[in-house]
This record gives sequence, structure tokens and C-alpha cells, in this order.
Amino acid sequence: MIVSDTFEVLDNVRSAVTIGTFDGVHIGHQKIIKHLVARAHSKGLKSIVLTFFPHPRMVLSKENDIELLNTIKEKSKLLENLGIDYLIVLPFTKEFSVQSAQEFVQHILVDGLHVAHLVVGYDHRFGKNREANVDDLIKFGTEFDFQVEQIEAQDMAEVTISSTKIRIALKQGKVALAAKYLGYHYAFMGTVIHGQALGRQMGFPTANLHPDKPYKLIPHRGVYAVRVKWNNNLYPGMMNIGINPTVSDDGMSIEVHLFDFNGNLYHEEIEVQCIERLRDEIKFKDVAALKKQLIEDKNLALAILKK
Repeated sequence: MIVSDTFEVLDNVRSAVTIGTFDGVHIGHQKIIKHLVARAHSKGLKSIVLTFFPHPRMVLSKENDIELLNTIKEKSKLLENLGIDYLIVLPFTKEFSVQSAQEFVQHILVDGLHVAHLVVGYDHRFGKNREANVDDLIKFGTEFDFQVEQIEAQDMAEVTISSTKIRIALKQGKVALAAKYLGYHYAFMGTVIHGQALGRQMGFPTANLHPDKPYKLIPHRGVYAVRVKWNNNLYPGMMNIGINPTVSDDGMSIEVHLFDFNGNLYHEEIEVQCIERLRDEIKFKDVAALKKQLIEDKNLALAILKK
């Protein structure tokens, strides 16, 4: 798969295209993408997903508090696994948002992507102030020689409902439920930074994680069974998201303990895959009580991860 923010890679390519943010690339999205790939193969076309970054809400919304399920890097990997030929990521700006529907179709879809087949939702809107709809696309298709295929209302509802349910589930800490809608375990990347080394003093050294992207949605506070990917290896572990009320209560942190791991992760980038939530974050009466609970957490996490 080729990822690009320009159309230069598409010279003399006729394509089947779908458009969207595809945040999460969840099971609803996957159904649409697989259909696109199959349609492209049957027609001898290249399959293209057209998306935008920053997310339109980051540019147009007055409140810059959007939380996304995927970074571009994560989205690219998920889409590559679904077999698309090209991912085109167009920079979304205020200037881009005010182009007319005809300008978008002619300059982006026709001149840029060389579209022959377009797959969109039945309620798709585009152009300045979202002025145009699927009926307009069909007219443009007749004018510029491309076919428009509408995704059925039921499938579009599945996409919308799944996205909402995933965000709600993650904000409630229900990572196992989110995984059912995603079709994979929710994960995030981060760089390991120095902490207070309090876990090491209790025999549970932790990697303190600084998330790579501030817009990435982090699950609700609590203790989780996780798998950590580093250097192409997976390690079992557990994670605490919270304020460490027993020993520090000094702002939010993300701390990951890898079981039976002796390597040095400082300044390394790791991926944390959230498997299941174990419990709420609790303030214990003393460090001894906390350590006892951590041993129980480890045993429970190991049992879950073995399943």
C-alpha cells in the first residue's frame, strides 16, 4: 500500500474510491473497505481510500477537544491489512473546506484520483457548507464518466453506531466491549519517560508512558490487563491509568508493568494493547496493602491474557 498526501503517485491510474475519516477502522468500516477492494479488483481498478488530516473538527470546531481512535500511522496499518492499494491523506484546512462541490469533484476526484467508481454513504455531503449530496455526485458522475455506488442505510447506521459505542465504551473503561466493535484490541503508542520509580521500590517497576498524540483517546482511569509491543515482540503486563492516590496523587499518569521483563525501555516507543479492565483505581491504607493488591492484579491479568 502507498500512503501519500499528493496525487503524484496516481499518474495513469484509474481507481475505485471511498471517502471518509474512518476513525477506528472498526468492523463497520472494514465491511465498506473490503467491498471497495472487491469492486476494484472486479473492474481492474486500483482501490483508494481518501481521508483528511487534521480531522475536520480540529480545524472548524471552536472547541479543540476532539479525541480520535486512530492516529494516521495506526489507520494506515489497519487499512493496509485490508488490502487497499493507496491511502491518500489530504491536508484539511479552512481554505480546503470552502471549495465548491464541483471544484472538489473535478480537482480531487477526477483530476487527482482518476475516479472510475465511487463508493459513498447514502447521506454523504460535501463541498462548501456541505452543499452537495449523493444526487449531485451522480450528476457529476454522468458529466465526468464515473459511477456512484451508495452504501445502504443499514450499513451506514452500523458505522455510525459502532463509532459512538466504541468511544462510550472506552470512556467507561470497557476495553473488551470496544474490541468487539473494533474487531481488534484498542491500542495506543507512547514514549517511555522517567517517573518517580515508586513501583520499582515495591517490586513492580513501571514504564511511565507519554502518549505520542494529544488527540488520541485514552481509556478511563483504572487498572488493565495489557499486551505491550516493543521491537516486534509482545509482552504480557498490566497498566494503571490514574493519579496513584496511595503513593503520590500527583496528576494523571499512564504506567505499564511488564511481567518478567528486564530490558531498558527509557525513551523507547511502545504500543499498549488494552485487553481487559481489572478494577478501579483505589486509594489503599498503606503501601503494603497496595503491594498485596498488585500481586492479585498480576495473577488475574495473567489468567486473562492466557485465555
